[in-house]
Amino acid sequence: MEKSKVYFTKEITSESLMKIYEKLGVELKGNIGVKVSTGEAGSKGYLKADLIGPFVQKLGGTILECNTAYPGKRNNAKDHMKVAQEHGFTSFANVDIMDEKSDFKIPVINGKHLKYDLIGENFKNYDSIINLAHGKGHAMGGFGANLKNQSIGIASRKGKAYIHSCGKTESPILCWSSKHEQVDFIESMAEAAKAVSDYLKENNKQIIYITVANNLSLDCDCDAHQGDPVMMDIGIFASLDPVANDQAFLDSVWSSNDSGKEG
Repeated sequence: MEKSKVYFTKEITSESLMKIYEKLGVELKGNIGVKVSTGEAGSKGYLKADLIGPFVQKLGGTILECNTAYPGKRNNAKDHMKVAQEHGFTSFANVDIMDEKSDFKIPVINGKHLKYDLIGENFKNYDSIINLAHGKGHAMGGFGANLKNQSIGIASRKGKAYIHSCGKTESPILCWSSKHEQVDFIESMAEAAKAVSDYLKENNKQIIYITVANNLSLDCDCDAHQGDPVMMDIGIFASLDPVANDQAFLDSVWSSNDSGKEG
């Protein structure tokens, strides 16, 4: 089997973001959605407007998000949109909170934990997707990049609860008292990410994967009390394969000479 290609640049600028996208050689068609975390109110590591804005504008993309399952400033569309505005996302693109009105089920094939995935209703409206992730740590998953952005990120509020509870409940209240091992949660995220890939393929939609490894905190952008970066910036990764892109990001962390990687 031919190995997947991953492109990398150390330069983290809006120009290099466009260049690494062009290296993928994919012409995105139709209505383009850019799945990126808008960052919880109080977080600071989310991808900033001056970095990603020119890229998103040039492609005519819409910022895609879904509401959170945890209590905070992004668990309903009105407050979520306010945070997106405060964090600068509405300054360069329309923002679509995809589960504002509803969600829908997509199948999980041969799932160990999940029988289905619940994703934002408006995801149906996009022909091409840019999975634009911020590489960082994550309290439950260990790290977060493209696979987390595709599973938890595209899942609706109820879908997030279903993934976090490893298929036990869709309740954003009950999911946090669900008992499971960390590996079960990681496997559930993988199942949800695969379900989205299968849905896109089945419906002849496109997707590409980009991870920006800057502001490398141990905490996720969903953390209102996100800590400061523990490592120097690494660069930007791009691929057509989310697993390869996540692996390249992780490999670069562990092969770094930066002592912060041990955090």
